Amino acid sequence: MCSIMGFEKKTVGKEELQPFFDRTVSRGPDMSRVVETPTGWLCFHRLAIMGLTPEGMQPFQLGEDWLVCNGEIYGFRPLKRRLQEEGYTFRSGSDCEILLPLYRELGLDMFAQLDAEFALILYDSRTQSLVAARDPIGIRPLFYGYDRSGGIVFASEAKNLVGLCREIRPFPPGHYYAGGKFVRYADLTTVDSYIQDDLETACKKIRDKLIAGVDKRLDADAPLGFLLSGGLDSSLVCAISALVLGKKIRTFAIGMDKDAIDLKYAREVADYIGADHTEVFMTREQVLQSLEEVIAMLGTWDITTIRASMGMYLCCKAIHERTDIRVLLTGEISDELFGYKYTDFAPSGEEFQREAKKRVDELYMYDVLRADRCISVNSLEARVPFGDLDFVKYVMALDPALKMNTYGMGKYLLRHAFEKDRLLPESILWRQKAAFSDAVGHSMVDDLKAYAEERYTDEEFQARRRAYAYGTPFTKESLLYREIFEKYYPGQAEMIQDFWMPNKAWEGCDVDDPSARVLSNYGASGQ
Repeated sequence: MCSIMGFEKKTVGKEELQPFFDRTVSRGPDMSRVVETPTGWLCFHRLAIMGLTPEGMQPFQLGEDWLVCNGEIYGFRPLKRRLQEEGYTFRSGSDCEILLPLYRELGLDMFAQLDAEFALILYDSRTQSLVAARDPIGIRPLFYGYDRSGGIVFASEAKNLVGLCREIRPFPPGHYYAGGKFVRYADLTTVDSYIQDDLETACKKIRDKLIAGVDKRLDADAPLGFLLSGGLDSSLVCAISALVLGKKIRTFAIGMDKDAIDLKYAREVADYIGADHTEVFMTREQVLQSLEEVIAMLGTWDITTIRASMGMYLCCKAIHERTDIRVLLTGEISDELFGYKYTDFAPSGEEFQREAKKRVDELYMYDVLRADRCISVNSLEARVPFGDLDFVKYVMALDPALKMNTYGMGKYLLRHAFEKDRLLPESILWRQKAAFSDAVGHSMVDDLKAYAEERYTDEEFQARRRAYAYGTPFTKESLLYREIFEKYYPGQAEMIQDFWMPNKAWEGCDVDDPSARVLSNYGASGQ
């Protein structure tokens, strides 16, 4: 990960902006730089992943144009060779150095042609203005606001803008900003006509596209690691990676010290694929002591995101402190595509598809936000194979009747796609899904709820929750999270769409807790 910031105007000086920018120095602890453009500023904190030499430091310059990018540009080497044949020269091995030449060749059409996870800010000398853009899913973070003179300011995280901008908004994924307007350049989830592949054809394509998505994310000049929960998604990523790399990989799993559910499954996977496996344990005291830090790091008040961040944050903290790992592959984005426990209740294929579209479109406020912050605050980089653009486009376009759980097992397509490969033990490939925040140990969520219960009387809860007209807290736990959020992001609640909850309009899903544990179909999941 890296941290970027861009100022349209010089409303604030370099000395004044530096403390705001340095709030995210953990995203890029290796080297920092602020450059003055003719109209404003571009700022960069570097975490060196590709092209580790000092020449890979940003901002990059081409003529009078400047660029900062937090991203990974997949397949950049053939693009770089083509640009070199056209007369461009490069001084580093950084993938992001190709972006200014590409922009010179393609202009704003460049963004739709990138196979990448990225957020970038570019000073275009021809228009003497800033251009900014974000990848189609929003895997890399970007926020914006307007300073006291009305100039737009972009930043990797909302915390960079607190105190600089009155209102902070997330930069919409799949958009670019140019000429004072946001323009959508990519839409992965709107499907005009469904692909009518049969089951076996669909599963073969799912298999091949996921392997390709993993393969391209294994290209790094810095050491790789893998988060392994023991669930289907992270287990597949790890097993494919071990196969592609042809060597022992380093895997990491976390659980509560007294009732970790997933650690035994993670260990089973690690043993099966021959991984160098590390287990991390967390305690009730660590969870409660880290709560405020986690909410301040995340910039959210959503219950699900905060719960699921506790284990991920503490696991990544241990990786940062104990290893030389710089890049982590994770299993996020599978659930949104193939279904959660609650999507078993979808009344029709169209409803399933509508829910998947909503979840993928909003990922940048929930699971993707969680993974980015938990990993980046520990000076690591996240890579998300299930977010591969080709993979997401294909799965979203499949006939939803094929994706619904009519098989007696959720995510059947994904499981069946890898059934013949024997990459995983049968017991893992066909294991029922458990929610991550529960699977680190049911006691963790219970501890958080009990802690919140002790903080407020019933009368205090009713009185204090009414202070928030937007995203009104509906449990003592959600009130606790909201009050901590407001301490660090006062008045910025609208950065988050809503509470991540099952679709209450569906029969069986009108619940008052986001955990899948409260659903009637949870059964043996998480055991």
